[in-house]
Amino acid sequence: MDLSLPPVAPVPSPSGGLTRHGVSYALRSGFRPLLLDLHVPAGAGPFPVVVWLHGGAFRAGDRRYLPDTVRPGAVFEALVAAGVAVATVDYRLSGEAVFPAPLDDVTAALGYLRSYAGELGLDVDRLGVWGESAGATLGALAALTTDAVAAAVCWYPPTDLAALGHDGPDSPITRLLGGPAAELPEAAALASPARRVAPGAPPFLLVHGVRDEQVPFAQSEALHERLRAAGARSVLVPVEGAGHCFAGYPDVPGLVAQAVAFLSRELAARPAG
Repeated sequence: MDLSLPPVAPVPSPSGGLTRHGVSYALRSGFRPLLLDLHVPAGAGPFPVVVWLHGGAFRAGDRRYLPDTVRPGAVFEALVAAGVAVATVDYRLSGEAVFPAPLDDVTAALGYLRSYAGELGLDVDRLGVWGESAGATLGALAALTTDAVAAAVCWYPPTDLAALGHDGPDSPITRLLGGPAAELPEAAALASPARRVAPGAPPFLLVHGVRDEQVPFAQSEALHERLRAAGARSVLVPVEGAGHCFAGYPDVPGLVAQAVAFLSRELAARPAG
């Protein structure tokens, strides 16, 4: 039976807020416990919350670490400083289980935050996702397949797995799906945000390096176009000269600030009435 555990006790963080390390949000039978860390601003809540999803080609990565092109902790610190809580989430990797396992885990994390929102000081009616690379794919899928997400930031996401053409036996897509996308078209479509867009999608901010050779810029273009066609609000930001993870771009802190401003605006409390 799949279970979770109540939140661990918080500890003070350097920012003056509270942090809960290693919360077991899902105990999957036969798998390692799935953990999240929660950083909450100082002061009286409830606070809007953003779920951060790491990249790593679906087969690597850790909730606590950002891409090498981003200063350690910068994303989490910037959100908390803006008055937004952030939950950093681990999910099952492709060496552990194939799709839809990682999406199931992200959905479970969203459900956990909703279940314990009162104890955690969160306003889960103002919940966003922010992911990079593989994590951006999962964040986009969560935003498109649940009603829990009010805004999404996706950094250089794979959005149409079949169109990537990565069908080698050890490719990240093959490992994620359990076989080549060309041989598993239904699974590839279910794992592709560009194929899951429907009316009612939340606002998206898509940020992608124009010179990205691992995940081409066209992947974000495809999702952006489908979101706009469905009537959703979508902002596509091409990052000139940048490769994957914004390699070669001189102002990654500016991109962090842009994402935080977008989420702060979209998750702001709305006037009553």
